[in-house]
This record gives sequence, C-alpha cells and structure tokens, in this order.
Amino acid sequence: MPIRRVGYRSLSALLRRELLLDEDAGTVDLMRRLRHVKRTGEFSRAEFLRMAAWKSPRATPHYRKNTPARVRATSRAVLASRSEQRRLELLMGLEGVSVPVASAILTLIDPQRYGVLDIRVWQLLFALGCVDKKPAGRGFSGRDWLHFLTQLRGEARRLRAPVRAVEYTLFRFHRRLQIGRLYDQPVLPHKPATGQARRSMRMRSTS
Repeated sequence: MPIRRVGYRSLSALLRRELLLDEDAGTVDLMRRLRHVKRTGEFSRAEFLRMAAWKSPRATPHYRKNTPARVRATSRAVLASRSEQRRLELLMGLEGVSVPVASAILTLIDPQRYGVLDIRVWQLLFALGCVDKKPAGRGFSGRDWLHFLTQLRGEARRLRAPVRAVEYTLFRFHRRLQIGRLYDQPVLPHKPATGQARRSMRMRSTS
C-alpha cells in the first residue's frame, strides 16, 4: 500500500513532534483488566481469547482450539522467561498465534516495554529507512520482531515514554498517510536502469 511522503528525515524527528500519549478507550479498558497478569504470572484462556482477538479476530476459531490447561501452562512459561525470543516462540506454540498476535499479547500485558508489530508501523519504519526489507509489512519472523522491538525501545527510552505509545503514534501517523487499501502492494522507489539494462532496452526498441 502506497503512503504519502512522510515529511520527516528520521524516526526520532517524527516522534519528537508527533508523539501521542493517549490510547483508545477500549484498549485502555482491556489493559486495565489485564494488570494482574504480571503479578500472578499467568493468564486464563478467556483472557487469551480477548487479547488474541483484539489483534486479529478472524483467527478466533483457531484460538479456541487451545485448551485452558495449555493456555495457562504457556502463559506461565512466557511470563517466567527472560528471553524475548523464547517468549515469542512459546506464544506462537498456541494455535492461531502469529508473530503480530504474540506481540499484541505482550503489549496488552506490559505496554511499558512492548508494542504491536503491525503492517502500518512496519511500512512507516521502512519509509523512514529504519528497516530495509519486507516493505509490504507482512510475513514477519522472530528476527523481524526483535529488530522492531529494539528500534521502538530505543526511541521510548529517549522520550521517556511507553513503548506502546511509540508504536501507537506510528500506527496513527501511518493512517494519515495512507493511500488506497491497506493490503495493496507498496510502490517501491524507482531505480535507474544499469548500463546493461539500458542496452537491452535499446535493442528491444530497434528490433
């Protein structure tokens, strides 16, 4: 999906001017209901279903395949781990959970330290030169998520703001720049033809 010109030279410049500290009312309510999770070290199947559906409701039939015991055991392992990679892998072991959905679960539980890996945010990071692959913002790997998280945490530290606030600012800013439908392929910058390519073009035009 193409977006309009960003208008900022860097991510830091954008966030200095555009940072949003407000949050969607429904999301605030859900985060409030989940405050106990970090303290208790687990979440229930019902809480898992709400968190996963908040990010991607279409996959709800898959989420429902996870039993209460499986969800609780996974949640305990996730919250006990200090490895971001391991947390992601454990969450993705649940039926229907992709990298973006796993990132959303962690964000809802701990918005100070996490942000949602989202197509809009990634496309904006690509436009700003913060990431150099997957311009469409799809098909994420664990490595992509870790790179994304590192970028956002660095900006959050500089701004003394929650990582979620940084991510949500980028999400909202992308919506202002959007042209066309969200899942249209983005238009990549035109690259000048090489000498060999120019010769091939001339040969075709004279044949």
